[in-house]
Amino acid sequence: MRTVDPAKHRARRRHIINAATELFAARGFERTTTAEICKAAGMSAGNLFHYFPNKRAIFHAVFEDDEHDDGTTKSERLAAARASEDPWNALLDTVDLLAAPATQPLVPALVMEAMIQAHRDPELEALLSRDNDEERSTITALLQNAAASGHIDPTLNPDDAAGWVMALIAALYTSAATEPSFNPADQLPTLRLILHRFLRPDAAPASGPPRS
Repeated sequence: MRTVDPAKHRARRRHIINAATELFAARGFERTTTAEICKAAGMSAGNLFHYFPNKRAIFHAVFEDDEHDDGTTKSERLAAARASEDPWNALLDTVDLLAAPATQPLVPALVMEAMIQAHRDPELEALLSRDNDEERSTITALLQNAAASGHIDPTLNPDDAAGWVMALIAALYTSAATEPSFNPADQLPTLRLILHRFLRPDAAPASGPPRS
């Protein structure tokens, strides 16, 4: 019985996901065929199905795999933020973390496609909902901690404010996906400024949104 090298197996899966991601972003899930994924990945269907049972599993994997270049996952970073002793800067870092993928060329279109497919795919909807719940609960906790430490307006309802923070981040993705002239990277400083003035109205920044 052949021994599977875990590192090589992960690398092959990542190769398939990367190849499929470009197709899903350009053509959408429904119009992307398994044959096209095989061609883009440079492998046969039999080889492809050794790593994924079907096209939908590959699409799910695009959103399940969130490992960063340094080997950490988004969940680990969110957990570290919740444990931070500086909730205000941890909040800004978390917003940066969640907004950063919108600046990548393929991601906004993929996010829009995932929202469409989630209406037809309960498993994908559950996956995206878990992800959203983790992000929102982290932002809510950071807002609670920041209010308790006097860093933000204590009269704000943390859960309601978290909803607005999430909506602002989501707007980067939808605008990037639907407006060709919209550059999300250029809008990140404005997003931080909006958050600063929304959450800390009595601390007007002198030149751009300070981080402390």
